[in-house]
Amino acid sequence: MNEPSAAAAQHDKPEIYEIRVQGHLDERWAAQFEGLTLTREADGATCLTGPVVDQAALYGLLRTVRDLGLTLISVSNVKPGPRKPPHDRA
Repeated sequence: MNEPSAAAAQHDKPEIYEIRVQGHLDERWAAQFEGLTLTREADGATCLTGPVVDQAALYGLLRTVRDLGLTLISVSNVKPGPRKPPHDRA
């Protein structure tokens, strides 16, 4: 009767986010972004990808982008499942 719903159970898992910023960041920046994977793209942007435990953690990452003076391009929630091969990654 008091079993958690499927929707509630889904919120216990970290969501995967992709944060794109302008410019190529080198690996020394990884520590600033709590272990997210940094991928330098052919278009000159850097994609930060990885699990984010909740909205507060996401806002913390975005605050770091702001505090470092980086230009934010986009923030996307990446749905689980097979990924399409990247066409513009370097």
